[in-house]
Amino acid sequence: MSFIPRNPAYIFYEQILKSRILAGVPVEHVAIIQDGNRRYAQKKGISRFMGHSLGADTTEKVTDWCLEAGVKHLTLYAFSTENFNRGETEKRYLFELIKNKFIDLRNSKKIHDNGVRVRAIGRVEMLPQDLQEEISRTEVATRDYRTMYMNVALAYGGQRELVDAARSLARQIYRGTIRVEEVDANLIASHLYPQDGVSVPKVDLIIRTGGDFRTSNFLPWQANGNECAAYFCAPYWPEFRKIDFLRAIRTAQTRGSGQQA
Repeated sequence: MSFIPRNPAYIFYEQILKSRILAGVPVEHVAIIQDGNRRYAQKKGISRFMGHSLGADTTEKVTDWCLEAGVKHLTLYAFSTENFNRGETEKRYLFELIKNKFIDLRNSKKIHDNGVRVRAIGRVEMLPQDLQEEISRTEVATRDYRTMYMNVALAYGGQRELVDAARSLARQIYRGTIRVEEVDANLIASHLYPQDGVSVPKVDLIIRTGGDFRTSNFLPWQANGNECAAYFCAPYWPEFRKIDFLRAIRTAQTRGSGQQA
């Protein structure tokens, strides 16, 4: 592959944005809807499988960018409950790709050196057994880390998450473990995915690539009812750049302040 030099103007703009971000109010939780892998592949005349692989490469880059920007939680919408309706061949490829990425994360020196805790959120039991096992191994290998949380939404649906939380609370009320009067926002949050003692916190910024202006049932409890910013951009996920990410972070920081990114 030939080396394509980066535009010096972009490099300079990235440096300015990064310095402003580090000097600004922290954006602690970024949630990303990684949209456009298949449309990117169609545009480029390559297989949709290659589109998914290139999208996975972008995900790895974004993890680095979050570490640089001081992001505490990164939540990635990787596979929704609706995605189970896709063809069997594509699903098998996606599950194998995701499995290999969890193995890579578990063996990544960068993940361990930077203290990144990797977790899956969603109905993980719906996934193939071999994928579930690799997810579990990676979660165990990183469970003591606290610098950054990388939450991968798999077999995830926002309404399903709320239903599961309501059922869990109802069972505890029925058993007498908790009283109805004790149910508040914090208790509900503790019953959302994942129930491992560290809840996914409120979202500061949702990013969606691919040109669509919707949040697609993603983190409805965590993203609603607070000052969550939304950043919708045209690039498909495989072509999402660091400068796009920094613009999104800066937009969240300056929303309502009258400042310019």
